[in-house]
Amino acid sequence: MPVPSDYLDRVYAGVLGKMIGVYLGRPFENWRYRDILEKLGPITYYVHEQLGDPLVVTDDDLAGTFTFPRALDDYGVSADLCAEDIGRAWLNYIIEERSILWWGGAGNSTEHTAWLNLSRGIPAPASGSIEVNGTTVAEQIGAQIFIDGWALVSPGNPEGAAKLARAAGSVSHDGESVNAAVLWAAMEAEAFVSRDVNHLLDTGLSFIPKDSLVARLVADIRRWTSGNEDWEQTRQRIEDNYGYDKYPGNCHVIPNHALMIMALLHAPHDFQRGQTIVNTSGWDTDCNAGNLGCLHGIMLGLEGLDAGPDWRGPVADRLYISTADGGRSVTDAVEVSLWLADLGRKLAGEAAMPAPKNGAQFHFMLPGSVQGFRAQTSRTSVADLKVFGTGNALAIDFSALAPGREAAATTPVFTPKEVTRMRTYDLMASPRIHAAQVLKAKVSAAADNTGPVNARLRLRHYDGKDELVDLDASDAIVLSPGRSGALEWTVPRTGGQPIAEIGIVLTTDEGRSGGRVLIDSLSWSGCPDVTFQRPEGDGDFWRRAWVSNVHFFSKHFPQDIRISQNRGAGMIHQGGRSWTDYTVEADLMLHLGDLGGVVLRVQGQRRYYLACVTRDGELQIRRQRDEQCEILASTPCDIGFESSFVLKASVHGEHIHARIGDASVEASDRSFADGAAGMLVYEGALSSTGFRLRPIEGA
Repeated sequence: MPVPSDYLDRVYAGVLGKMIGVYLGRPFENWRYRDILEKLGPITYYVHEQLGDPLVVTDDDLAGTFTFPRALDDYGVSADLCAEDIGRAWLNYIIEERSILWWGGAGNSTEHTAWLNLSRGIPAPASGSIEVNGTTVAEQIGAQIFIDGWALVSPGNPEGAAKLARAAGSVSHDGESVNAAVLWAAMEAEAFVSRDVNHLLDTGLSFIPKDSLVARLVADIRRWTSGNEDWEQTRQRIEDNYGYDKYPGNCHVIPNHALMIMALLHAPHDFQRGQTIVNTSGWDTDCNAGNLGCLHGIMLGLEGLDAGPDWRGPVADRLYISTADGGRSVTDAVEVSLWLADLGRKLAGEAAMPAPKNGAQFHFMLPGSVQGFRAQTSRTSVADLKVFGTGNALAIDFSALAPGREAAATTPVFTPKEVTRMRTYDLMASPRIHAAQVLKAKVSAAADNTGPVNARLRLRHYDGKDELVDLDASDAIVLSPGRSGALEWTVPRTGGQPIAEIGIVLTTDEGRSGGRVLIDSLSWSGCPDVTFQRPEGDGDFWRRAWVSNVHFFSKHFPQDIRISQNRGAGMIHQGGRSWTDYTVEADLMLHLGDLGGVVLRVQGQRRYYLACVTRDGELQIRRQRDEQCEILASTPCDIGFESSFVLKASVHGEHIHARIGDASVEASDRSFADGAAGMLVYEGALSSTGFRLRPIEGA
């Protein structure tokens, strides 16, 4: 069936609903009902500040949900995507002990257990099966918490959503956990075309066994809620009949699924009330609230999210997805929604939508979207600065702007400082912007502004003490009332420090101005020309800029960068999918190992090209694609341990080239068109005293 006419907006509402639910429930995850009432009271709005937590955090519910559908990109956009390929996506995007999952240990964390099975060569669905892991491990909550993405790409197609959710859920889970995931995914898919929650439940039930425990649970809760407005009475019945004491393991799916069904039936068309019920009830609050929030978002749309308090304003679309594809880690709800909606259109046999505003990264085209932009506060900022989305642009409303004062709005493009206060889950991310790339923005001033303003592009980068430093373009445009203009700036070098934010700053040379400036779009393009090095100072964000799966990454050796890997291949890399053709020149030393060199067009842990020297005395170009490694070209090149050498490698279209001195190799391959760059060593140590990435000469 064709996708709904408002499909993209509904996907956006579903993504936001998921995010809001997770951010709301995360600070008191795993608390019990009575503890929540005693310490926080009924949960009607965000409580993170009361508990000393950031609002926007890394979390497994969000990272897994919005990572695993990348298997459709990697293995073909098809409703027949299999569990084995989704398992391959796990191994590519999940960094052991660092990203996406709760790494609680084998037999404790179901997802950790499944990942270990996959890494040992047990393919999905056996990796998550009861036969391999036992019933207790297999029936914890995890299959359910990751399924929203599969529903969001299946609008009005519950059968397709159920099929994809079953394949995805079985990578790590089995039994009732997969039943719960399938039921909820089918309900969310049907919510694109129906607001009747009993119809949604009947639809979900049609895809799971009638004699399953999940089906019995749904029947009981329907009976308990029929004609009963007292959700706390229903909650008590759930605790008495399906509580945590009835099921083994850390976080069983059955009690938590019961709370989601209860909240939906007691608040079928009220987003805030649904969140209050499911969060105040306790147990796995962020998971339950995220799933419920996504369903409500799809069903009720943006109007449903906006019917209560301001859920969206504090979130500002911000989303952190910690994976081995670090250029996509710092993102926003708009970018993720566009990607999911394009997958959904392809699955439905429809063409993808044209990229908004000629592919600008920040275009603000969805209703109320701000794509991470917030007012920047400082000792010189004006009071009462407001930043909001109009549905076609970003508005900056300001007053009393005078000489010495400023009005600025910025958005994150790399790991924020708050990461040091985030619990449980690391953020693996690369900066999205580097030196020599070109920033562009289109801006305009409202006709009724009270005076002219100067508009400049701004970036904020870390310094040697891990503090943010403002760096503004020297050129500004004067925006008189009613005038518009374009800004352009080639990103300068920042001394090896990563760029954390970009945005617009407004000032005035004389008098007093007030009114509104609109940012129509902000974008960047071009290949970086950047030297990755250890900067001055004792800060650590420069090292965080490398997505790393190595066992040891030191900043205390004489070399700028030194990595060590105990088992298998260890890699660090920066960049992302916007990097296509480039040259890397690295001054390297292999201290120990079977091979070491530079990786090109990295798309995760198991999808990249490698130019390397080997212990056996060869210069090679390799392609790693999932479990398959192929040597594409090789030539003799004897580089011993502890010997410095310069490796120059490039990718241009399908052509790959590598050179060390007089030894050179070339290969042609079309597997990977874009991706990050970095260093790799196999069971040993590799260091660099200079790693430069720049455009192809003459390209």
